Amino acid sequence: MTTTGDLSAAGEQNGHSCCAPAVSRAVADSHPSKPVAGPPVRSEPTPALSFDFVTSGGTFDMGDPFGDGHPSDGEGPRHRVSLTEFEIATTSVTNDDFARFVADTGYVTTAEHLGTSAVFAMLLESNPGARAHVLGRAPGVPWWVEVSGANWAAPEGPGSTIDSRGDHPVVHISWDDARAFCNWSGTRLPSEAEWELAARGGLKGRRYPWGNRLLIDGEWNCNIWQGEFPRMNTLDDGFVGTAPARHFTPNGLGLYNPVGNVWEWCADWFARDYYQHSPHTDPRGPDTGEKRIMRGGSFLCHDSYCNRYRVAARSSNTPDSSASNIGFRVVREAH
Repeated sequence: MTTTGDLSAAGEQNGHSCCAPAVSRAVADSHPSKPVAGPPVRSEPTPALSFDFVTSGGTFDMGDPFGDGHPSDGEGPRHRVSLTEFEIATTSVTNDDFARFVADTGYVTTAEHLGTSAVFAMLLESNPGARAHVLGRAPGVPWWVEVSGANWAAPEGPGSTIDSRGDHPVVHISWDDARAFCNWSGTRLPSEAEWELAARGGLKGRRYPWGNRLLIDGEWNCNIWQGEFPRMNTLDDGFVGTAPARHFTPNGLGLYNPVGNVWEWCADWFARDYYQHSPHTDPRGPDTGEKRIMRGGSFLCHDSYCNRYRVAARSSNTPDSSASNIGFRVVREAH
């Protein structure tokens, strides 16, 4: 997680204050690096997991048609993209899925390796014991705290568990961790373009996977913040943290929660100006970079801050960063 000074700068200058902080360079540099490739690709059949796959592909207009995005995110210009057919998981990877992976391989996540991860402060209210493990809180963005011992199996830190959250998205997952899971499961992370096409669910030029209006008949369609961020969450959608991976109505393709709930890692490096020169066929992002793309927003998104629960919205983070609102979804080649 970012140190106090770094987190304040990252949050306020880049508009990511309600998104997810980057891992502190001081923390990362104080630990020997761990392999990022993870376990070798399995030669056995793909293990039984909780999600199904649906087929996507074709041509669509990628980017923001409304001018809703942050200038620093580079959501434009809108451009035509054609994608080779692929298969995408209907849900993000769940705690149960990730537990099978860890049981099979003994994999140690980045957060476990570093001994710390970023936790949304309000989540600690139900776990007073974890407060003793808070290492830092940032001036200006106090809703993010660094908690010693927070990781995928203890999402709020020591004393918390995933016992009742097996069907929730796994969190505190770095890009490196997501890649390791993909190697094990015979899948891969989606490209940014693949993610956006699938998240749109067949709708053209809409803000959300279900249309342009946030509410339908007064009902919430995704898990985001309601109320005044970050002081009060009215919980109109029923959740202060993550929701089950299959909660809410799926989009037209059959994807659950492509926006809200948790940020989902994509394979691409991030560049603000990439859309200005990206290939029109199967774009895969810049060749190099410092941060990887994240898509979809999370339970912390609110239009007064990040407004990144739109299908065109982009964010990014360093590959070794983790937080209580970062997970992932996988794809595989079409059969």
